[in-house]
Amino acid sequence: MARTTKPLSDTEVKQAKPREKEYNLADGDGLYLRVKPNGSKLWIFNYSRPYTKKRANLGLGQYPSPTLSKAREIRQQFLDLLVDDIDPATFRKEQARLEKDAHNNTFENVAKKWLTTRKRTLSHGHWEGISRSFELHIYPRLGNVPIHLIKATDTIDLLNPIAAKGSLETVNRLCQRLNNVMTFAVNGGLIQHNPLTGISKVFEAPLKKHFPTLAPDRLPELMITIANASIKRTTRCLLEWQLHTMTRPGEAAGTRWEEIDVEKGLWIIPEERMKKKRPHAIPLSPQAITLLEVMKPISAHREHVFPADRKPRAHANDETANMALKRMGFKGTLVAHGLRSLASTILNEQGFDPDLIETALAHKDKDQVRDAYNRADYLERRKVMMAWWSNHIEEAGTGSLSVSGSLKHLRTIAT
Repeated sequence: MARTTKPLSDTEVKQAKPREKEYNLADGDGLYLRVKPNGSKLWIFNYSRPYTKKRANLGLGQYPSPTLSKAREIRQQFLDLLVDDIDPATFRKEQARLEKDAHNNTFENVAKKWLTTRKRTLSHGHWEGISRSFELHIYPRLGNVPIHLIKATDTIDLLNPIAAKGSLETVNRLCQRLNNVMTFAVNGGLIQHNPLTGISKVFEAPLKKHFPTLAPDRLPELMITIANASIKRTTRCLLEWQLHTMTRPGEAAGTRWEEIDVEKGLWIIPEERMKKKRPHAIPLSPQAITLLEVMKPISAHREHVFPADRKPRAHANDETANMALKRMGFKGTLVAHGLRSLASTILNEQGFDPDLIETALAHKDKDQVRDAYNRADYLERRKVMMAWWSNHIEEAGTGSLSVSGSLKHLRTIAT
């Protein structure tokens, strides 16, 4: 007849007294309470290892944590593993490793890994903007939270104060970026599903806002204001350069001399400086070339065409043009990015091919085949359009008031 072990009672476990030597009290199915001479009581699971069949002891913790009932739960989990020939000791080590990895994969660590993968596909300014938004809004509350413990409710609580301030566009962008990180974690096998899917639906949708810009008939007012403004020549040239080339503020401010081919009349911005991460060729009008001539004495010996005032080895700040426009009285009515909208509106009104205009603005064509054709075929046609645009700007500034027009005027007098 098989020998049976009488299960322990809570009272027996609690009242077990220490002896001169340690001893075990059996609960059955491999579970023992080991009582040591110093009075401590340890739970032990004794089992036969799969395959080798060697006996082994596995500690379950010191009584009263876990309790008798909890120790029995653990014993049952281990017995279930042994049925599948899984060694409980090996399983526990693996679980500990996974738990450690999970807690090392905090939201901040995972977000930084995701940002690293995006560094080559995002413009430097956009990449830095995402990083700053995480540092300002997300990391202080969620940065140290393991990615597998991120919850929608906690994230909503984090975003609610931002939404309450009316910064709905910020909330919308943060929701998108949070979801990008969580999807990255899912694809990397760190979590099973993304708990933040659809989180933006909790908040009021932001109204679509366009960059403040001027009506076409106010271009003369803009040019006269720039010409008479109390601003540095570099800033004035930067403003006109961005207007003539129809570029984004960061692209214009970061212009490098090595990107310019004066003989071919081309400015080729490398892919790492473009929002869409592909090189962009811009035909330069005579007026744009003139602006470069004005800047040569100031910066030809440096890397950037428009050097920063206090750090001449760096380029002008991306916000330089915006700040200048504010000081000139255009706050709320025009931003530097709005110069592109102004150009687009005028060129469309003049009947130029919309595809030409979109290419000049470096807006990516969704039709990739047509997009590749456009880049090859449109350059010559864009030269004509850019020349018309620069002439229109010069006429709006009454010729001698713009920087490029002023230099041309002086040359005319000299001859």
